[in-house]
Amino acid sequence: MSVLEIRDLHVSVETDQGTKPILRGVDLTLNSNETHAIMGPNGSGKSTLAYTIAGHPKYTVDSGSITLDGEDVLEMSVDERARAGLFLAMQYPVEIPGVTVSNFLRTAKTAIDGEAPAIRTWIKEVRTAMDNLRMDKVFAERNVNEGFSGGEKKRHEILQLELLKPKFAVLDETDSGLDVDALKIVSEGVNRAQENTDLGVLLITHYTRILRYIKPDHVHVFVNGKVAEQGGPELADRLEDEGYDRYLQTADQA
Repeated sequence: MSVLEIRDLHVSVETDQGTKPILRGVDLTLNSNETHAIMGPNGSGKSTLAYTIAGHPKYTVDSGSITLDGEDVLEMSVDERARAGLFLAMQYPVEIPGVTVSNFLRTAKTAIDGEAPAIRTWIKEVRTAMDNLRMDKVFAERNVNEGFSGGEKKRHEILQLELLKPKFAVLDETDSGLDVDALKIVSEGVNRAQENTDLGVLLITHYTRILRYIKPDHVHVFVNGKVAEQGGPELADRLEDEGYDRYLQTADQA
């Protein structure tokens, strides 16, 4: 079993107005085969946590730690984090003109594993994963995210997840911009990845609709860069009914 541990994490970012603290002491432990949902209003620090785990240079870790199976993640480069088993599905995937999906996926798999996958086996894996995600085979020859719809971009993120087989996946608002059918297909892909490996999932979302398909073991409410409350799946149901107002009022009073 693998463990991703975040301890007393404080993160800031440089703005035109100076240094702005965003995360203000986050503690979280994610084990293999667990799903943790992080919910909260806009600007609460959810995406900052995702990009800090992945190693985005925009964010400065002021104090605290992130470890993966006892290894210091913060000392790793972005590619080292990926090879160690961390995966980020971005909220806004970027276009890579001139690079086809098929070349991108095989290059990524080779970089992660340290050797190129066997062609025949790899082609079969890619086709099976694409079929499961209802992706046309011509998709593989398109340039990465170039001209993709929102749903196509998110399916491509989950396609990477299924093929690269990380230890932990951080899904940053993977549900945003998806219609009901695409949401179900993407969610099925995440569940399939978790069933076939011991994948741990950190699912960042505003809404509970994706939690109808990806069932969380734990729910954490982020407000003002901190975990304001945590609990089981029933906490998400309460948020659906009550919203975040009471947390925001408490934060304003503090």
